Amino acid sequence: MNTKQLSKSLLSGQRKALAKAITLIESKNHNHKKEAKTLLESILPHSGNSIRIGISGVPGVGKSTLIETFGMFLIEQGYKVAVLAVDPSSHITGGSILGDKTRMEILSRQENAFIRPSPSGDSLGGVARKTRESIFLCEANGYDVVIVETVGVGQSEVAVASMVDFFLLMQLPNAGDELQGIKRGIMEVANAIVINKADKDNHQRASLSKKQLENALHILRPLDNNWIVPVLLVSALEKTGIKELWNVVNDYVKMQKKSGYFYAKRKKQAKDWMWSVVMEGLKDMLFLDEDISKISKEMEKAVENSITTPSLAAEKILTAFKKC
Repeated sequence: MNTKQLSKSLLSGQRKALAKAITLIESKNHNHKKEAKTLLESILPHSGNSIRIGISGVPGVGKSTLIETFGMFLIEQGYKVAVLAVDPSSHITGGSILGDKTRMEILSRQENAFIRPSPSGDSLGGVARKTRESIFLCEANGYDVVIVETVGVGQSEVAVASMVDFFLLMQLPNAGDELQGIKRGIMEVANAIVINKADKDNHQRASLSKKQLENALHILRPLDNNWIVPVLLVSALEKTGIKELWNVVNDYVKMQKKSGYFYAKRKKQAKDWMWSVVMEGLKDMLFLDEDISKISKEMEKAVENSITTPSLAAEKILTAFKKC
């Protein structure tokens, strides 16, 4: 299937075409990269019509269960849901563990759902380099809601927050006991916090955690002066709090669209994305040039052996780059 046919199939809503398109943009093959650029340019006018949601939380918080329950709820409301799960890469093969399809068995069988685990590679904080392009492809394929699930809590969460419209942070019912362990940067980019597993014996602890998190949020500078970050009690297992969660997402998006911030934010995200690609490209160019690569390795050893400082070593590498 050539790029033109793939684009046509993608825009007609064929799910197989979406899987092929994402595989194409993830490929490191030089010819595939050219085809991927052509494909993205052809579908770009047909993208941007979804609500992009980032979901994060520590391992064991129940992200996959919540996404499946939330996804099924949205499908019942008539939406098409795509899930882009950024998996940790294998240190041996560089591939992803591809576990999310097996963890979301019910959702993965739905005609109006698409789940795609991606290897995180070596990009910042484990965020797959091509996640943004994958979002565009999902939107062009007709998906109304695109969910980006990230692994762990760290730099990747801040990076994902910079590519979505709504960022959701998940916590366990005993999160209040470990409030100091929650990174301030993550809290500051969250548009809502969900305390999952708020069921059975956990309900009392979850309610206490809710109060503690709400108090903590009052101390932090709000991301948006017009929005008070809500803390929601949810049980993905018992399917409680899911409708309330969707109402919060909808209220936030409506408010942002009314103020114009929604579109301004997307424009800023596009600019930031461009510069992140430029920086990655420059890094690639540094390592592809044999002379600079040689100097870089020499400088690495010099830094490791305390012969020079990291800043002076970096300056020498950049000077060599300017001369080439």
